[in-house]
Amino acid sequence: MSDQPVRILVLCTGNSARSQMAEGLFRELGKGRVAVQSAGTEPAAHVNPFAVQAMTERGIAIGAQQPKHVDSLLDQQFDSVITVCDRARGACPIFPGNVERIHWDFADPAAVSGSDAAKLAAFRATRDGLEQRIRAFLAL
Repeated sequence: MSDQPVRILVLCTGNSARSQMAEGLFRELGKGRVAVQSAGTEPAAHVNPFAVQAMTERGIAIGAQQPKHVDSLLDQQFDSVITVCDRARGACPIFPGNVERIHWDFADPAAVSGSDAAKLAAFRATRDGLEQRIRAFLAL
């Protein structure tokens, strides 16, 4: 077994919510066993404040993370590329090497309308769903 961390890219469209939360969760739960980045096919200007709040509730700070375009990472090698929305899955570029492509489709919590409480609930549900998948991926 290698002592090198598993290199993971989490990809979505805007890189403002789902992929940013997944990056924070992988970093926290992976405890140094993963080197994780996130990116988007059409990155937003900033991380969604509801994503930041939902993650802060779990003790994971993602407020300093910045959305970035997947093209900025094309020269890097990853062991796994995980898409967390159907649009990103269809637009995911080919990365060099033997890359495992994984797809976890999560509804966009930023698309939820209504009160701030309803929006935050959607982000919490997404966070919790991502955490379940990530725990299983890491076999925790």
